[in-house]
Amino acid sequence: QVQLVESGGGLVQAGGSLRLSCAASGRTFSSYAMGWFRQAPGKEREFVATIAWSGNSTYYADSVKGRFTISRDNAKNTVYLQMNSLKPEDTAVYYCASGRTRGISWTLPLYDYWGQGTQVTVSS
Repeated sequence: QVQLVESGGGLVQAGGSLRLSCAASGRTFSSYAMGWFRQAPGKEREFVATIAWSGNSTYYADSVKGRFTISRDNAKNTVYLQMNSLKPEDTAVYYCASGRTRGISWTLPLYDYWGQGTQVTVSS
């Protein structure tokens, strides 16, 4: 059974930083792309960042480009999201997801396993 467990969320002031982690188990972690998504109250879940199976390819939503960095450690079965220069509009529940393929993807249907989410709140 595939499990994804996020951690690292919390409350931070605008301009601050947080690092999210997602620990995976139950499948060969290094064989699949990973992604981070977020969902704010009353809004649809949206793409944030993705990283290929090897870590050599990444892609970001325009809204976080230059501020967020996705990375992975295949030896630890963990994917990370470093979030800098946080803004109040970054407030959301953040979800990690395991992809169906090795390559990067920014569309929800190409992810087949999801974590429970971790809350990130940015105060102004």
